[in-house]
Amino acid sequence: MTNIILCGGSGTRLWPISRTLMPKQFVKLFDNKSLFQLTVERNNTLCDSQFIISNAEQYFLALDQLEEMNEDSNKYLLEPIGRNTAPAIALACLSLDYDEIVLVSPSDHLIKDEDEYKKVLVKAKQLALENNLVTFGITPSFAETGFGYIEADGLDAKAFHEKPDKETAQKYVDAGNYYWNSGMFCFKAGVFLDELLKYSPDILETSKKALENTKKAEIIRIHHEDMINIPEESIDYAVMEKSNIVKVIPSNIKWSDVGSFDALYEELPKDNNGNTKNEKYIGINSSNNLIYGQERVITTVDIEDLVIVDTTDALLISKKGSSQKVKQIVNEVKKTTNLHQIHLTGYRPWGTYTVLEDTPGYKIKRIEVKPGKRLSLQKHYHRNEHWIVVSGTATVTVGDSVKLVRPNESTYIKMGEVHRLSNEGKIPVILIEAQVGEYTGEDDIVRLEDDFKRK
Repeated sequence: MTNIILCGGSGTRLWPISRTLMPKQFVKLFDNKSLFQLTVERNNTLCDSQFIISNAEQYFLALDQLEEMNEDSNKYLLEPIGRNTAPAIALACLSLDYDEIVLVSPSDHLIKDEDEYKKVLVKAKQLALENNLVTFGITPSFAETGFGYIEADGLDAKAFHEKPDKETAQKYVDAGNYYWNSGMFCFKAGVFLDELLKYSPDILETSKKALENTKKAEIIRIHHEDMINIPEESIDYAVMEKSNIVKVIPSNIKWSDVGSFDALYEELPKDNNGNTKNEKYIGINSSNNLIYGQERVITTVDIEDLVIVDTTDALLISKKGSSQKVKQIVNEVKKTTNLHQIHLTGYRPWGTYTVLEDTPGYKIKRIEVKPGKRLSLQKHYHRNEHWIVVSGTATVTVGDSVKLVRPNESTYIKMGEVHRLSNEGKIPVILIEAQVGEYTGEDDIVRLEDDFKRK
């Protein structure tokens, strides 16, 4: 059985913790592990292999976190843009044998009852072997309006229902045969493709063409123009709501999609006053608050039922119960800044950079390059750069010149000069970069050559 792990996500519902380039599945929220890592751990003993579907920008986050786990035998399919779940799953299934059983799992869900999960998976696999499309219906514990529902007749999926209002959700819960739609599936790759051909042939045909235009390798990279041509559709709309071979497995597995700060509050450990535990928090007469922050001390007096999320560059304060409106805040943030997209610390395949100061006319960064890695061969049209090495030994290419730059030594790159930074040593290279120019945005990079095939 192959575990198809879907790593898409825009990072808006848990902003400012989660950003477009660091979505919630890669944030280490639980005992210094990410939801992505927990998904891999949960399924790697139950599946023979893992097939990771990721945005090209997030592939390196997945790779880094898998390296931490000593997991390196995975297959990858990289999407230049997201087209929802139906194309992602179709592209993966087209890359597998017809009879291969696949378990499709989002990378950003939390499942706490793993013993029950294993039992549910055994049932799902058996139904999949009998040529059914299997979905996992979560036994609802309350009338949630943020999830879709599956109406069941025994094990048969009778109907899929959109997110209901509160009154309708309560009727679903009272009926006893409605389940939360988990977004997890199990089926033979070929059976899914057969149903896709019946109900959404345009998705299948454009996915085939996109796959035919790629190089056959462990990392499958879909071309941008091919991905654009695939209709954007969820697996529910494309197949599950139309097919007559869909089965639903009732699943009481302590599941959460951690889709809001209210949901996150329920999953985090709490102190005696119902506040989430945080070494940086001091509270007086305060209770039942979500407190998240890792840098500054957070103090509260006489407050309750609040969400307080503090990051290095943004602060969110919300009433509990209103955190679904964070998406609206993100839409406002987009109008004036790029704080929806990236933290002050950005993750790259070669290492990380942290913005220390960003002012019109100049920007200062701390850059860390992993051993054996190097940045792209590049140039800039709008800025000069000064590099001061503070740890390790950097190999610096500027034009035709290549030299070693050691701690407390520096180099200068003029605007327009072709340059590259490499770490050929055994320890990380850490340097301070000062950019000076009329524009210092991250998009002022012209890559001439890149080890990681970025444009």
